[in-house]
Amino acid sequence: MKTLQELIRPNIWSLAPYSCARNEFTGEASVFLDANENPYNQPFNRYPDPLQVQLKEKIAALKGVRPTQIMLGVGSDEPIDLIFRIFCEPAQDNVVAINPTYGMYGVCADINNVAYKQVNLNDDFSLDAQNVLDACDANTKVIFLCSPNNPTGNSLERSEIEKIVTGFEGIVVIDEAYIDFSNEPSWLASLNAYPNIIVLQTFSKAWGMAALRCGMAFASEDIIAFFNKVKYPYNLNLLTQEAVLKQVEAVEQKNKWVETLLAERSKMIANLQNLPLVKHIYPTDANFVLAKVDDANKTYTYLVNKGIIVRNRNSVTLCQGCLRITIGTPQENQELLTALAQMV
Repeated sequence: MKTLQELIRPNIWSLAPYSCARNEFTGEASVFLDANENPYNQPFNRYPDPLQVQLKEKIAALKGVRPTQIMLGVGSDEPIDLIFRIFCEPAQDNVVAINPTYGMYGVCADINNVAYKQVNLNDDFSLDAQNVLDACDANTKVIFLCSPNNPTGNSLERSEIEKIVTGFEGIVVIDEAYIDFSNEPSWLASLNAYPNIIVLQTFSKAWGMAALRCGMAFASEDIIAFFNKVKYPYNLNLLTQEAVLKQVEAVEQKNKWVETLLAERSKMIANLQNLPLVKHIYPTDANFVLAKVDDANKTYTYLVNKGIIVRNRNSVTLCQGCLRITIGTPQENQELLTALAQMV
């Protein structure tokens, strides 16, 4: 890969980050008169830990990485945005992403005035590494890969991802938001082998904490240091930190949820395949299925009128005629199936 200094925007490389009061002191104290806080209404009167040290230690032990390899953000969207702000010079650099994929990559590119180049997956949603590499040029700083992919649900072939990681001189982002539902191994174990990768994960899916907005970026210590430079000082509030800290102790509960959802996913696929309006169910390693139906727009509107909300992906590249259906509780899943069976 290129050196970090070649990849990072010059103004970010030389940036003097904001130094908040809690960054300047570590250790034990009983009187805090440094941050202009109200001394009343504890514990909410105090600014939260800007680097989430305690939470990162728990996550590091859980994920098999070092705390210094972790950046915690407001969902995965914050680190995605920071990647553009750290590496991409507006109106000059570009990024490459697969298509279809998670829409926030393109939105963040537009917000940051960075050209967004899309490379279509194959018709079966498989990845062709050479097509991605061919789309890169001297100003391509980042490649975004989502695996398992959204909205298609499939895991990208590891060998194809590896071709991109080893063949590209810039940063490769591997978004693993749905990794807990897949049998494929995470790329976290490869952080030390490939210093140009950033792995994204989240507490929103398998952990059932979407409302808390806590995402994880894993990378080399050098890259994480720039995340910490650029992020807002107190980006993760106290309530989120405390709630996530408590929930990460409940690994067994998370694993039971995943087991239940995978069993329900199998039932959902089997039942959908028996419905005449369903033409195809695509392979999935996520907590959702992508189903091709007779008339996606009509079916979506019909379900909305029944009070059942799925995602209409009919206008997405390669997903024409498709609905994305999240796996819910057994009762929710049955309500959907019953409604579809009654559709005329």
